[in-house]
Amino acid sequence: MRPEVNLRHLEEGPVSLEDELTPEELDIDTKGSLIRINEPLKYELEVQKMEGGLLAQGTLSLALDCECARCLKALRQKLDFAGWAAHIPLEGEEKAPVVNDVVDLTPYVREDIVLAFPQRPLCGPDCKGLPGTEKSSEAPLTSNPWAELNKLKLK
Repeated sequence: MRPEVNLRHLEEGPVSLEDELTPEELDIDTKGSLIRINEPLKYELEVQKMEGGLLAQGTLSLALDCECARCLKALRQKLDFAGWAAHIPLEGEEKAPVVNDVVDLTPYVREDIVLAFPQRPLCGPDCKGLPGTEKSSEAPLTSNPWAELNKLKLK
C-alpha cells in the first residue's frame, strides 16, 4: 500500500505509517538493467507537519535481485535506510501534489531508492568475469594511442 498521509490527521500530531509497497506501486523501470525488484519495499515512517511542509522519517528496506556486471551470476543486495528522512514541501514551486487532503510519499521514497542502486553490481571484488575472458596482465599493447595521434598532420 502506498505511503500516504492525510493532512487533516497531522493537525492532531505525528502520524505513523507501516506497510509494504509492491514493486508495481514503487514503479521503478529496471528494463535493460542488471537490477530487478521482485519483492515489496518495507517501510516504517513517522510523518509530521513542519514549516511549509512535511517531515517524513523512518526506515526503508528493499531486497534487489541483481546480476554481476562481470560474470552475470545472480546475487541479492539489500538496501536498508535506517535513518531515512525527507522534507516534502507543501508550498512553492516544488510543492507536493495534494489530492483530497492526502499526500503520496511514494515519489520521495522512489527517488532515494533509485539513487542507492548499485551502478555495477558485483558478486565479489575479486570476480574474474565470464570463463575464458580473463585478460593476461602481461599481454603487450598492440598500439599506442599517443603514437597514432602523433601521425595526424594538423595545420
